[in-house]
Amino acid sequence: MTITRVLLAVAAIGLVAAYFFLDPGRFLGGDCSGQLLSLACFDSQRTALAVQVASHPWIAAISFFVIYVVLTGLSVPGAVLLTLVGGALFGLVEGTLIVSFASATGATLAFLIARFVLRHWVQDRFGRRLAALNRGVENDGAFYLFALRLVPVFPFFVINLAMGLTPLRTVTFYWVSQLGMLAGTIVYVNAGTQLGQLQSVSGIVSPALIGSFVLLGVFPLIARKGLDFYRRRQALSSYKKPTSFDRNVIVIGAGSAGLVAALIAATVKARVTLIEKSAMGGDCLNSGCVPSKALLRTAKLAHEMRHADRFGLRAVEPVFSFPDVMARVKQIIATIAPHDSVERYESLGVECLIDSARLVDPWTVETGSGQRLTARSIILATGAVPAVPPIEGLADADPLTSDNLWDLATLPERLAVLGGGPIGCEMSQAFARLGSCVTLLEQGEQLLAAEDDDIAARLAEVLREEKIDLRLGTRLERVERQADGLHLYCAGPNGSETQVVDRVLVAVGRRARTEDMGLEDLGIVRHGAIEVDERLRTSIPTVYACGDAIGGYQLTHAASHEAWHAAVNALFGSFKSFAIDYSKLPWCTFTEPQVAHVGHNENSATAQGIAYEVTTYDLAALDRAITESATSGVVKVLSVPGKDTILGVTIVGEAAGEWIAEYVTALKHGIGLNKILSTIHAYPTFSEGNKFAASEWKKAHAPEWVFPWLARFHAWRRG
Repeated sequence: MTITRVLLAVAAIGLVAAYFFLDPGRFLGGDCSGQLLSLACFDSQRTALAVQVASHPWIAAISFFVIYVVLTGLSVPGAVLLTLVGGALFGLVEGTLIVSFASATGATLAFLIARFVLRHWVQDRFGRRLAALNRGVENDGAFYLFALRLVPVFPFFVINLAMGLTPLRTVTFYWVSQLGMLAGTIVYVNAGTQLGQLQSVSGIVSPALIGSFVLLGVFPLIARKGLDFYRRRQALSSYKKPTSFDRNVIVIGAGSAGLVAALIAATVKARVTLIEKSAMGGDCLNSGCVPSKALLRTAKLAHEMRHADRFGLRAVEPVFSFPDVMARVKQIIATIAPHDSVERYESLGVECLIDSARLVDPWTVETGSGQRLTARSIILATGAVPAVPPIEGLADADPLTSDNLWDLATLPERLAVLGGGPIGCEMSQAFARLGSCVTLLEQGEQLLAAEDDDIAARLAEVLREEKIDLRLGTRLERVERQADGLHLYCAGPNGSETQVVDRVLVAVGRRARTEDMGLEDLGIVRHGAIEVDERLRTSIPTVYACGDAIGGYQLTHAASHEAWHAAVNALFGSFKSFAIDYSKLPWCTFTEPQVAHVGHNENSATAQGIAYEVTTYDLAALDRAITESATSGVVKVLSVPGKDTILGVTIVGEAAGEWIAEYVTALKHGIGLNKILSTIHAYPTFSEGNKFAASEWKKAHAPEWVFPWLARFHAWRRG
């Protein structure tokens, strides 16, 4: 930070400090000492101020303007009171004119001070974290600021300072502030005119004053509705809206999100068309959750056979045909498929079309067969596809992904898994248990990046015990096919290294499926993804999106959660809409042991500055875990310091995804650890681990000072 910036910062801080410590109100005496910016001070000086305004109106107006600009520019709280005073002294018209320009000028002064003093330092230090915010401000900064001005979630002085740290242009900041604060200024100035007319305490309940404050209360709602209406009209202004619609809603994509959205629409008797160009059920049924869990179960049995001596049986090497294993997987898919079939959904009132789809405009969808359908709203549930990174030689190595893995006819003798997320960990364990020699390559320093490092370390230890070659902090740089297999050239912690394998399974994430659907033409896709707001609306307000297509939590139950919001908002959003909330969303990695999670962990709590304390209970002490020979695990609870309020829970253990549901319910309904402790749990079950974790918390918070007194009490009772 340059000396000029330092001097300006010191000067601004000095002026603010002088205001508070020198107490200019003491020179006025009476109710102004120590509280210059208060209604009591104004009331004591109102007559004298009114005389000055009447005698010297221009001097009074200019003086008030300057005081307002200086205090606002220095971010001294009190703008609301000054606005009320402006109305009381100058009336509605003149007061609004003075305050409107003074507030915008003062806000811009604060904006410029923050920009000059802090922006360079903040962007240098936190630029990477602020990249998304900077892009948003560059694209839609005026709308962001306008919304904040109309509906002040944060105090205006905070907005002034925060915006100064962004790329927003000064001219844009000024005119948006001037316009955005105008309506609110009128409301407050009007309230001030009524304050100026009070003659007694009984005047506080006058109809005019009550009306002013009622308007203050409802104004944010009116402003938000007006802004939404304006943005909607602007987004749709270049398109011709049909005079009528064939359907209420069109859903594109019949995966988890699309099926739920279509079902909700049909349930409330809306006319809905569901379009799917390939297989009903989407990724979850055909290439994701269902086949992977089926394979994991077979792999678990093979592992148990090899380690049957843990259960008092003779260990044996499983004998199997890999094609038979994959045939079982496909049979399970076929068994579940009728639940997601065209026949079932048509019986529930959903029109199903097996075809491709392309958006023509915000209300019209054209199918691959040339049929044009119109609807008041469209829901995109187009899913995602596996991401294959542009690594030299990888595309030519015929990589396996979650899409084509299930067509594998031969068990790879040597398999490399690229990516240490949930899919990578699950498939590494499954193939290792079926007999493959597995190498797991993860570029990060730990598995499961979303989990705490101690949780990830527990899983890493298990995978290593199962002879999986974990290569953390390792980046694949090149793949080359040679006579003895695929040579993987990697950069790891110890320098360059080479792995020779038969196949590579890529599990580094998924990208939204957006191609050839007309989304780019409508401006719905940015940076390769479908962007939505908290109500799952895209940049085109008649088009909603949910599921894997919007990124975020690419989980089946998250897609269902999003689909409910998308469908309800698409059908009833004109009257009432709902913002999506992920704070109680659980997830589970289906390795053995499973890793289940809900709410905050230490990483997320620390990132958000949330204070917490940690309670753990090791499953080695749990009777049911001992009987199952499954003692590798832990229940880890984050809670508010000194309170039993649960912030989040992570469970590592057998079937953890099943018994974390108790904590999901607790978070959803505000149930604390004391109530979990007082709940009867069946014995012997894994869910007792939840109760024992609560017991550990209780013991840590027991009032130690009570126990000596209790000992004396009982000694006294014995006589």
